Amino acid sequence: MHVALRPRSGCLVLCLCLSVLTLLLQSLWVPIEMTRDEPAGRSPEEHGQHSLGFRKLALRLEALSTQVQRLSRERDVTQLTRDDLSVLLQSFRQDQQGLARLVERELRSVSQRLDQLSRPHHHHQTHTPTPHEQLRPHTGPNEECEVPMDPAYPLCAEKVKFLHARWQADPCYAFYGVDGTVCSILSYLSRIEDFCPPRPRRNNSEPLWHQKPYTYTEKAEIRTTLTPLYEVIGNTTGPAMDFIRSRVQRMSEQWIQAGLKMRQSRNMTKINQLRVLLYPGALAGSVGQRFETMVNRGGPLGELVQWADLSACLTILGHNLTFSTSQQQLHSLIGAAPGRGSCPIQRPLTFDLIYTDYHGLAHLQGAMGLAFLHYKCRFRILDSFGTEPAFNLGSYAHSRGYKTLWGSWGLQPLQYMTMFPHTPDNSFLGFAIGEAARKEVREEELEPDTYRKERVAVIYGKQDYMWQGKSEYVGLVSEELETHATVYQPAGHASNLPTFIKNHGLLTQEDFLRLLRRAKVFVGLGFPYEGPAPMEAIALGCVFLQPRFDPPHSSDNNDFYKGKPTTRQISSQHPYAENFIGKPHVWTVDVNNKTDVREAVRAILRTEVKPFTPQEFRCEGMLERVHSYINHQNFCTKSAPTWPPESALRIHLGPLGQSCVSVCHRSSHVCEPALFHHLNTPAAFTRLGIGCSSTGQEANHMFPSYTPWGRHCGLQQEPLLFSCAGSDPSHRRLCPCRAHLPGQVALCPDCL
Repeated sequence: MHVALRPRSGCLVLCLCLSVLTLLLQSLWVPIEMTRDEPAGRSPEEHGQHSLGFRKLALRLEALSTQVQRLSRERDVTQLTRDDLSVLLQSFRQDQQGLARLVERELRSVSQRLDQLSRPHHHHQTHTPTPHEQLRPHTGPNEECEVPMDPAYPLCAEKVKFLHARWQADPCYAFYGVDGTVCSILSYLSRIEDFCPPRPRRNNSEPLWHQKPYTYTEKAEIRTTLTPLYEVIGNTTGPAMDFIRSRVQRMSEQWIQAGLKMRQSRNMTKINQLRVLLYPGALAGSVGQRFETMVNRGGPLGELVQWADLSACLTILGHNLTFSTSQQQLHSLIGAAPGRGSCPIQRPLTFDLIYTDYHGLAHLQGAMGLAFLHYKCRFRILDSFGTEPAFNLGSYAHSRGYKTLWGSWGLQPLQYMTMFPHTPDNSFLGFAIGEAARKEVREEELEPDTYRKERVAVIYGKQDYMWQGKSEYVGLVSEELETHATVYQPAGHASNLPTFIKNHGLLTQEDFLRLLRRAKVFVGLGFPYEGPAPMEAIALGCVFLQPRFDPPHSSDNNDFYKGKPTTRQISSQHPYAENFIGKPHVWTVDVNNKTDVREAVRAILRTEVKPFTPQEFRCEGMLERVHSYINHQNFCTKSAPTWPPESALRIHLGPLGQSCVSVCHRSSHVCEPALFHHLNTPAAFTRLGIGCSSTGQEANHMFPSYTPWGRHCGLQQEPLLFSCAGSDPSHRRLCPCRAHLPGQVALCPDCL
């Protein structure tokens, strides 16, 4: 049988031919895994020659089919016509009796055609293997292989058995040259996955993704332009990216001025320029589509604020950025093999750091295979509400009742980066507050009425549901102030807001800031929790009025926090504003107490408040903090952390039932998890005058701690469980505290 191969459609005919042949072969051969009286995992050599021949032909055809399909895509061939398909299928029906001879003849023809496709367009040139062809393990045509028994590779036999049964479950195995034979599996497991010993008489080297890429020694220089960032984010469209671009452009002058200040600082340490990937997983795939639709309907923008400011910050610091919101592009950026992610990536990871979020972390794991564990020390996770150590270690979380949808990744807790410095087990990334309005105020400081505001209140809450049950509270505010709102109102829907509210609908960032510039009070309704808007309002001279929560909100009593990997107790809508700023800029009241609310509003009206921005939320504060993290935080080494230095350590023994967060805060310090290893010794208890009748070591997020009953001293066995947050009524926590710079809680005086 001969099928004419036209120049434009020949490759697809070959693909279809191979597929149909494979299906016909499968009708004559029953796979080993489906026979009930033969054990799974037996090699083909143990079966009859008849079924073995068909099996080898089928496997070879599938491997060839994969190659032809790849080459076909590279040549951009056209689709088969309906007539081509009809003629081809009819010819197969007429020749079923000579199937075996047909297979052998067509196999030779396909091999010849494959050779032609593989050759360059100019026949006098030599063929250069493509990168993934170089990755394919090669085996001889008649080679027989035995599974080696090497104590250094205890999982080799188990992995061979697994792949023998499941190698067709993911196309990535065929991409790397696995064809079901023991030889191809052993080659793959030794050269690509590193589960089996190197094969004798072969040029063996460590897997490519284990090898270190070329190291760039160019130093990161402070930039005075954001042009490189505009080039990176300029081509991506959609409401979310439009918001990010708009914010970067609006704040560009502040970033450049902050960079110039930092360049003049004597504390600026020169570090290598890093290749950094920013991948907001919440904007990619189906989750990204849902997020995009929410952006223009009053959805949360706090994450976008962080991504915009982080990208600007890294650009000013002089690093080399790649920004992607495409799951498909992510695969090519990290060199993922085609398929479902069962195989490792094809080359060393080209990025020194990857900033992503929980969604992006799942995408990376799905694309990187084994390489995910190898490179996870390079990930930084933007995590607004934080992840405590007890939730982070999967086995521990599962056995102790801390398992949630968001935890169990087993990262170093400091790799999670929060929006506010509320969880010292994680790193505080933060964001920068726009200072354009503050600049205008400074220029007019000679005028006596600079900080006088109109009797205007702006309510914090862009969606209807946030207002439920708050009409009386808002009504008390409106007795003294003209009350404005920025609630999203769908076309054709009647407003559910009280009639005395002047609703502007959703405003652009510029218009919203213009409204805040007029307002005296920014009124919190209790939700959303811990957003950036109150900080921007305070920076524009507004007073933030917010509800107190009694009892505090937590995963025990609040649906929003249920499933979040934190045990935090939220005492108000914005705990940072309450605890780190406070009066006169922030008033926290019982909104159910009319007298309390009225008195607070009247007191606010009698008080003149200047714009205020904490140093850590200014552009220069964020630059200083991120630069320190990049320079000092190294999670790719097994040695104990050396930053902050031991000189910053202040040891405290807390009372029963208090976390180290509370213990350190009580002495105007902060808990520093990177210092735990200095006090995880019996000597630390002795230094504090504690006599231990017994000392034990175990994986427990309360340790190191002291139990008065029995005078037992507990030491931490699992470093990933060092926890500032852990507390228990029967434990007195041994806490590593440190001082911090004024207005910069993430850094200590000895940290720079």
